[in-house]
Amino acid sequence: MKTVLGYLLTPIFYLCFVLVLVIFDPVQRISLNVLGHNAHDRVVSSINFWLMASARVLGASFTIEGNRDLPIDRPLIIAANHQSMYDIPPIFWYFRKHHPKFVVKKELGKGIPTISYNIRRGGSVMIDRKNPRQAVPEIHKLGALVQQQNFAAVIYPEGTRSRSGAMKPFKAAGLEALLQSAPDALLVPLTINHTYKFTEKGLFPLAIGVRASYYVHDPLENKGDYTALIAAAEEAVRSKLKA
Repeated sequence: MKTVLGYLLTPIFYLCFVLVLVIFDPVQRISLNVLGHNAHDRVVSSINFWLMASARVLGASFTIEGNRDLPIDRPLIIAANHQSMYDIPPIFWYFRKHHPKFVVKKELGKGIPTISYNIRRGGSVMIDRKNPRQAVPEIHKLGALVQQQNFAAVIYPEGTRSRSGAMKPFKAAGLEALLQSAPDALLVPLTINHTYKFTEKGLFPLAIGVRASYYVHDPLENKGDYTALIAAAEEAVRSKLKA
């Protein structure tokens, strides 16, 4: 029955998803160029709220648990496991008061209404995952931004998403670059569960009734021992991973 519903509801979901991106593309451009970055951030939060709402067509839900009282007067580095592109809208929405900025692959920086423009102009950085010489300076740039503005940087230290939900080992270079360039930042481990289930059967049909959840761990202070800090973050993320 769920497979049949998937075939029926996936086109409606995709239509809703695309409509949100197309409608908000000019809105965010106007907000940034006329009203400035604060207005643009509010529009981006709204975009991601409606992207999450679109997933309700599929009977999906997103819940957040754990620490809901992170300080807004400190920069944050959010280190999460990565399961799907559907990881991202809830992070934008749940952490909206921290103005999250992402480390993303360069391919996302063009061709996608709303999303590509926000990546290029909203403070996130694009990296070539095959070229560390390009990637690390860009990540340092993001670290400097969050340090100065008390924003949140979001990074997926696995380097790529897990299509099965199984977590890959953290790669230290990018996360260490953020810790170096934002020394006042708290490191916040974030566990993401079950977003991979949306595409277990591929892009069509999408799964029905996915129950995605996010667990925000207590923040870790950066005392300069990057190896130990990254290991502690990875252990925390794994500790709340669900099958």
